[in-house]
Amino acid sequence: MIKDVEILVIGAGPAGLCAAKAAAGLGAQVLVCERDELPGGQLVKQTHKFFGSEKQHAGDRGYLIGQELVEEVTNNPNITLWTDTTVLGAYEDGIITCLHDEQHVKIRPQKTIIATGASEKFLMFPGNDLPGIYGAGAVQTLMNVAGVKPAERVVMVGAGNIGLIVSYQLLQAGVQVAAVVEAAPNIGGYLVHASKLRRAGVPIRTSYTVKEAFGKDTLEGVVIQALDEKWQPIAGTEETIECDTLCLAVGLTPLTEIAWQAGCDMAFIRELSGHVPILNDNLETTVPGIYVAGDADGIEEASAAMVEGRLAGCAAAGALGHDPEEAAKQVEAARADLDELRSGPTGGKIRAGIKKMHETKEAMNNAQ
Repeated sequence: MIKDVEILVIGAGPAGLCAAKAAAGLGAQVLVCERDELPGGQLVKQTHKFFGSEKQHAGDRGYLIGQELVEEVTNNPNITLWTDTTVLGAYEDGIITCLHDEQHVKIRPQKTIIATGASEKFLMFPGNDLPGIYGAGAVQTLMNVAGVKPAERVVMVGAGNIGLIVSYQLLQAGVQVAAVVEAAPNIGGYLVHASKLRRAGVPIRTSYTVKEAFGKDTLEGVVIQALDEKWQPIAGTEETIECDTLCLAVGLTPLTEIAWQAGCDMAFIRELSGHVPILNDNLETTVPGIYVAGDADGIEEASAAMVEGRLAGCAAAGALGHDPEEAAKQVEAARADLDELRSGPTGGKIRAGIKKMHETKEAMNNAQ
């Protein structure tokens, strides 16, 4: 048996929920598949307030934004939400399979929006397999979703927004943050987050990395080491920090397995944090009818993921003939919002990555 749907959204994080809401708002019938029990993606564990403008939820806490989106999606009669549902593969005939209610289900969507998010990167160093070494996202889930105190004394690796925010949330949970270690010469996250840590007495050590972790049965401490201007370790600068937890916030990688399986043209773009699908201005891949939104097409803040979801949802619904004039207006509005979010120095990296994507797409077209 094959389930026919107009639009399939894979992933119920900020991008997927906004894509479903936008498409359904134009009259499309939408099925959302989410592998976790709770929809909301990264939003469910974000207790900090968002920046930006009011239309980008500035001043609202992430988990409250997630609750609002989930409620709107759940109460929309045009949307069916399947949780605990793992999408297994995409095939040449357009069929997408998933495991739902312990059954193998075949889905035939007219349009598909991939909003699978990202996975955490890791670091290679002696002792990195000791119990007590986590990704920052895992620690944040333990604290803010499960209500578990994840450590007594932690060292955070990475001074981007995730590392800084999770460090402060650890302090709020009663965990001592011994240090934040950053390999780059400068802090990568917003200074407002770094300032809160410094006021709390947390040292942020730039141009430092983890040399090794040690412990008998579990983590007991780490050795950090300074780096020179060529990112090479400086002999004699080793320092030992005792801790029971090492938290790694060293970046994310787009989750693109479904796009690969579907045959979408891909490219490695460093500024977008890995291999990403080649997209047009509507976030449609080189496989007609398949769109990608959120971290799956390049790592950004949740605000950008939500706008990309809205853009992809409106584009897909409009392409199916659902109020195409209104869909076109909303697509243009979403593009304008993305340009606003990506303006200024903080958006330079993503702008460079998108430029490279367009150059790659042009080169591929010229080669054909």
